Amino acid sequence: MRPLPSSPLPPGERVRVRGTHGSSLSETPVLPAFPEPVATHPPHPAPLPRGERGKSVGEEKNKTMEETMTRTNSLKLRALGAASVLALALSGTALSGTAHAQDMLKIGVPTAMSGTYADLGNQAKRAVEFAIAEANAKGGVAGHKVEAKILDTEAKPDLARKQSERLALEGYKVLTGVIASGEALAIAPMLDRWDALYVATVTKSDKITGDSCVRRAFRVNHQDAQDAAVVNPWLAGRKEQKWAIIGMDGAWGRGSGAGFKEAATANGKSVVAELYPPLGATDYAAYIQQIKASGAEGLWVALAGRDAVSFATQARQFGLLDSVFTAGVSFVTDNTVQAMGETAKGIHGIINYSATLDTPENKSFVAAWAKHYNGDQPSNFEGETYLGMQVIFQAVEKAKSVKPIDIARAMSGGSFDTILGRVAFRPEDNQLILPNYFGHVAETDGKLRPVVTMSFPAEQATPAPSGACKLQKL
Repeated sequence: MRPLPSSPLPPGERVRVRGTHGSSLSETPVLPAFPEPVATHPPHPAPLPRGERGKSVGEEKNKTMEETMTRTNSLKLRALGAASVLALALSGTALSGTAHAQDMLKIGVPTAMSGTYADLGNQAKRAVEFAIAEANAKGGVAGHKVEAKILDTEAKPDLARKQSERLALEGYKVLTGVIASGEALAIAPMLDRWDALYVATVTKSDKITGDSCVRRAFRVNHQDAQDAAVVNPWLAGRKEQKWAIIGMDGAWGRGSGAGFKEAATANGKSVVAELYPPLGATDYAAYIQQIKASGAEGLWVALAGRDAVSFATQARQFGLLDSVFTAGVSFVTDNTVQAMGETAKGIHGIINYSATLDTPENKSFVAAWAKHYNGDQPSNFEGETYLGMQVIFQAVEKAKSVKPIDIARAMSGGSFDTILGRVAFRPEDNQLILPNYFGHVAETDGKLRPVVTMSFPAEQATPAPSGACKLQKL
């Protein structure tokens, strides 16, 4: 196995990162390789010479049993030795108490490592790796070393459910890093059956903490309703009256579109076109022509990852971005802006997290991240996923347990110290109450990036729960 070039962990520790069908995609530092099992069945004894079989069979049986017992005891000792080596390798430094493999905090990351959302999945992966490296360097979480396993979901709901089940069956029962809302909605109903816990860090659909909520699913990132809450005051200051919406054809895209339409109506604006291309679309020419023909003065975009880059590039080529004021959510994030280049300049949008946010906790996080990742700043989804890991770790400390149900109980209605300050879960629907931000893409320090121009405190940025969520008792 070979470590990633940007590995933040000490050599000698690995976690296998596997693809959809178990093929190795890459190797990420966390665990050492475990010795291959040795066969436990003794060889068949050679046949006795003719004439001696009758009188020697009993003796040979006894001899074979003795050899088998000796071999079995030897294997047990070897296994115990291997386990000791594993425990020592995991400890790195001395821990109080005895650390056992079954007491480790195992994080399962079913995320998109290929396909349209591969870049987003890689951001989630980097954040999980960084958080684990940071925790293990301090001796673990409440005495428990932390381990992760990452499986590719391709952002497909059915595959996400299968990969999550596989992770849970292998003991990785604290799940996070899912990208598409459809994936989260496929996973959530299975959590009780798997005895697992899911912490959403990227998925936005209101349904996750609404009518599809479950007691073992928590969300630490902003839901569509929280984004709509900051769109409302922002729209009030815009002169454009006619708006078009384009979003991916899925739970998140349509949810964001519905939230924007509601905010537009509340501000006396009209929506003249709504378009929902499929995930992974490559040709947006027909959609761009429809937007131009609609007479829209403003455009709201709910596209992410590769879709965002493809649409923005073509929209600039067809002159749409020059003639129609454009804004969106998850559209111009740190990584998509890098991919778009000058195309992104001037586009407005919601900024759920920024490395430039001025809190002591965030400044410390950004500095530590840059040290591990060669001067890089954490992106939007990296910041949100790291925040999720902060919440998981603090819940484990509160619960004094790595059992998913105990962690869930510690999370429910709990308050946590994060890179955005002290935040709390709403007990009605397991949604974290967060501040939110709005801004535009501009050049700062010689580099294009999203720049925050409007800030909204948590109480303003979080509407009241819809009442659609009916959580069962933990």
